[in-house]
Amino acid sequence: MSVRLRLLDKADKDIARLDRPVKGAVWEFMSKFRQDPLAHGIRLKQLKGDSRLYSARVNDDYRALLLHVRDEEYLIVGVKPRGEVYGNLDRYAYQINQISGGIEFVDLPSIVESVRAVPEPAGPPALFGDYPDDELLELGVARPLLPVIRSITTDEQLLEFGECAPQLTADVLFALHDGFTPAQVLEQVTTPVQAQGPVDTADFSAAADRPATVVSSDDDALRVVLADDFARWQVFLHPVQRAVVSRSYNGPARVSGGPGTGKTIVALHRVKWLASRLPPGPGKPILLTTFTKNLATDLEHRLVLLGGPELLERVEVVNIDRLAAQVVAEARHGTRPHAMGDDKAVDLWQELLLELGETRWDAEFLNDEWSQVVLGHAIETREEYFRTRRAGRGRQLNRVQRAEIWRLVEQYTKRLEERNLWTFRRVAAQAARSEASRAPRYSHAVIDEAQDLSAAHWKMLRAMVAPGPNDLFIAADTHQRIYDNYVSLSSLGIEIRGRSTRLTLTYRSTREILAVAERLLGTAQWDDLDGGTDTLDGYRSVLRGPRPELRAYSNWPSELDGMLCHLKEWGGDVSVAVAVPERRQRTEVEDFLNSAGVRATAIGSTSGHDAVHVGTLHGLKGLEYQRMILVGITDSAIPGARIEALRDSDPVRYQRELLRARSLLFVAATRARDSLVISWHGQPSRFLPPAP
Repeated sequence: MSVRLRLLDKADKDIARLDRPVKGAVWEFMSKFRQDPLAHGIRLKQLKGDSRLYSARVNDDYRALLLHVRDEEYLIVGVKPRGEVYGNLDRYAYQINQISGGIEFVDLPSIVESVRAVPEPAGPPALFGDYPDDELLELGVARPLLPVIRSITTDEQLLEFGECAPQLTADVLFALHDGFTPAQVLEQVTTPVQAQGPVDTADFSAAADRPATVVSSDDDALRVVLADDFARWQVFLHPVQRAVVSRSYNGPARVSGGPGTGKTIVALHRVKWLASRLPPGPGKPILLTTFTKNLATDLEHRLVLLGGPELLERVEVVNIDRLAAQVVAEARHGTRPHAMGDDKAVDLWQELLLELGETRWDAEFLNDEWSQVVLGHAIETREEYFRTRRAGRGRQLNRVQRAEIWRLVEQYTKRLEERNLWTFRRVAAQAARSEASRAPRYSHAVIDEAQDLSAAHWKMLRAMVAPGPNDLFIAADTHQRIYDNYVSLSSLGIEIRGRSTRLTLTYRSTREILAVAERLLGTAQWDDLDGGTDTLDGYRSVLRGPRPELRAYSNWPSELDGMLCHLKEWGGDVSVAVAVPERRQRTEVEDFLNSAGVRATAIGSTSGHDAVHVGTLHGLKGLEYQRMILVGITDSAIPGARIEALRDSDPVRYQRELLRARSLLFVAATRARDSLVISWHGQPSRFLPPAP
């Protein structure tokens, strides 16, 4: 007979500690068990007469602990030395959580030892002494752990406890310790994972299928756990993440959340989930796209890790501008657009205005109007331009002025056609028009870093995927918008109201780094891509580390020397990056480090695995490093002197530019996992908190 065997969350930690030969024995055991759990040599044994807990032989020295959830399914809850399994059966407790309905397994002595392993200072009060048992249980804390929780007195003990405790218990305690009230914890931690309907704490079959039961997604995922390059994201999802991945939506859906909360992970698992439900056939009916080429390459690599090369046979992975360029080239019978940058576009506007003797408008204003309004909304006619809301543009235009601008836009566009010159926005606008006249290309689209897409991009995507169940899946965080694209999805035919989920737990940066990063954002409001506001309420981390350092220097050379001291102090055994506001500084920093004997290479280099990575703040998007240094964070660079001219002439645009600058710093700071240093010379950026 064939039996399903899955891995319960945190059991992978037992396996990770095993020697390689024992891991091999675990894999051999799992293969045999799936075929026949009663086969000779497995020695499947019930540990108590009325218990669901079983042991099975891995080799002479190790036993697998198994929880029998239904006739043909078991969960591996641990791999233990033989003596631990049979020496004290009372050490193991399992239950169905009364709130989430998920299966939880606890090795009580291991959890007690994790707390005792951290020395206690003399006489500190218990961290959770003010919370009654009933209140903790209502929030979802596992009942068997209440005595241990009462003994936790330090942050370090709580962190060690969280490594071993069930997910919801750890989430609740960390949130309470971070200062959340029980009511806030109930709303932001407990309710999102609460079971639908009443929970039968004896029905393990139903519990095994709930998102709150954090298990490997399928039998093949167990093989990944045994690999040396195992990453937990490939197998285990937080209950909120898993619920989003496996939910069937009646239309477009969105997941949001701060940096490191797993939006990209959810997007990748969503692709795999969608692919598993496709009917047999050729082609690639699923689109996975993001804003930049480097991020698309990373998504493709991670998708292969998650689902194998065969998954790519059903999924098209491409960044949004390359996709638009392919559409335009196809419509032009293979003639690819000749790309030009925004600086070149402004120069051509200036050239046109000089030829026409036009002095009422300046080139930068016209280029922005053309890019953000005309191209951004894929406008084709003067009438459409008259009707379009110019959200965020600041300067008001009457119909006469719009008519004048449209006349100039027509002449400018004709000049670009004659020279075959295209900006990315122009390509996107043309692609949107082309796609609107043909049948949809895809059944589903998953969009990562969606906050950076323009309205033209969204029009193209809407035309590429027919409206229907599970059509568009959107992962976005507007706090990380570093490009000038503001949209309202509902106005573009993409309705996400009632189908949005926000993630709040970061798996990347420490609490200390998050505290500084959130201060960089200030008190400004952020949109939610649909006319409302987004928030980072509840955004938190379970990780601790050193406080970020804020360093002032008298000049640029001394700042470089300070950067070098930090890098030498850290050594070369960790991933490190240095980021600067301007491109010219990138070359300076790279040359300085190499001349000082510290190997440095540009971000994105294929030969820089053991080097310090150097790049711009923009270049950090989508990356992460154990340690980060942000240098040259002066006020003249962030937000930059050039935007001051907008303070009076275009106050709306001025505020938008300030938000973009805040977002850029926020994104850069949250690339750091363990340590963060921010330095400047002269006047620091106005967004930085005061140096201690």
